Parts: sequence; C-alpha cells; structure tokens
Amino acid sequence: MNRINKKLQENNKSSDKSGKLLSIYFTAGYPNLNDTESIIEKLEESGVDMIEIGLPFSDPLADGPTIQASSTQALQNGMTTKILFSQLENIRKGLPSGRKGVDIPLLIMGYFNPILQYGVEDFCKKCAEIGIDGLIIPDLPVDVYQKEYQTIFEKYNLINVFLITPQTSKERILIIDSISKGFIYMVSSASTTGAINTFGDDQKNYFSKIEKMNLKTPQIVGFGISNKETFLQATKKAKGAIIGSAFVKYLDENSIENIPIFIQSILK
Repeated sequence: MNRINKKLQENNKSSDKSGKLLSIYFTAGYPNLNDTESIIEKLEESGVDMIEIGLPFSDPLADGPTIQASSTQALQNGMTTKILFSQLENIRKGLPSGRKGVDIPLLIMGYFNPILQYGVEDFCKKCAEIGIDGLIIPDLPVDVYQKEYQTIFEKYNLINVFLITPQTSKERILIIDSISKGFIYMVSSASTTGAINTFGDDQKNYFSKIEKMNLKTPQIVGFGISNKETFLQATKKAKGAIIGSAFVKYLDENSIENIPIFIQSILK
C-alpha cells in the first residue's frame, strides 16, 4: 500500500490531533543546497505526518513571494532535479545522522516543465526507486494527466494529487474526486501561496461547501496555513492541512535544529 493511503488510514484510527494530518512543505536546496535530508529528518522527528519537497522552478506562478524567493535561492545554490534525486537516494535507507531512514510519506511538489525535461517516465521511475509516494503538479491539467500520464504514474505506484480552488466547478471537483487515489489538495483561496493569520467568511464557507459534497477522497487544505489557529480552522472541515510559506520563512530565520519548536507551536 502506498504510504500516503496508509497514513490516511492510520490517522482515521488515531486520537492524536483528532485524526488531523499536518503536512509541511519546504523548498529543496534552501536555505542551503545540502539541507534537504536534514530538514526531512528533523520534520519527521518533530511529529509531522507528511512532507512535501518543493522542486524549485524559475517561473513559479502559483507561489507567493516567500516561496518564490526560496526557489530563486535554491536555484542559485545549484539545485537541480538530478541533485535532488541524489540527495534523496538513501532517504528510506539511512540518514547522515546515522539513524534509520524516513518512514512517513514523501511527496515532490513542482511544476510540470522540469519533470517533462527530465522525462516523465524516467522521473516517475526514479521517484519509485528512492521512495517518493506522490507528486503534486499544479499546472498539469486533469484531462492531460488522464490521457497521457496516468498509466505511467500507476505503473510506479505514484499518487498524483490534484488541486481544487474556490473557483473549481462542481463538475470538475467530481471528476477529480473520481480519479484521485490519495487526497485532494484543497487550495484555500484563489490567490498565490502565503501565510495569513486567520480565515475569512468566504474561505470558511468554501470549506463547508466542499464538506457537504461528501467526496470519497479526503481533503487536505493548503495556502494560508501559518499557525495553530489557521491549522485548527482548516481542519474543522478537512482531513488535514499543509504549511508552506510560514515554514519556509521560519527556516530563513532559524536553524534546522529549531524545527521542533515551530512544529510544536502548531500541534501543542
């Protein structure tokens, strides 16, 4: 069973966080090129449920200024797809600290262009070899995925996570729900990524609207989750929440060793 689905099933039975998942996004190669493994290790130690590893891209249209800046810095540091795969080569086998490999689900989030340049099947094959469980590709349309790439993803047991927004039609949401195998990434607003302190009525109404659709696929909310308050607000109606910009900003101001302080501020 794919680790994403296993984690979702485990959390259905867990009393911790009332069964709510916390996923953390960070940009590979940031703050420093070789921080990737250490950040993943410290996040797992801190109690997060899933990790989204951002593959930096030169034109990140859906990302806010914090993640855009981290992508720019990561590229300047020398991060490439090949280097990321090299860094993750032993992530399931063993870590630089000497402890055993990471067990929680790992996803790569990025734009389709670098994947296409690498070769879609080669990319998926490499992901499977090193233990990546899923991909989040905001600019890969559902119909294109179904027509051209679904069989490749399934061949390598990779879950493709689709995004929905407040502007996504009911018809399209139902199509996404019908083909999703892990969770749906529920974008909290139509704007780019970025941390906010609380959700407004429009977002809360959107969360309620999706809940009432009774989709078969669990939803995890992303964009705008930055603190305990927004985590709790987002997870009232959804299975979990994703924190990205706030964590990337924290990394810019704090050492990797301080990651548990950030995570506990959300979960305690």
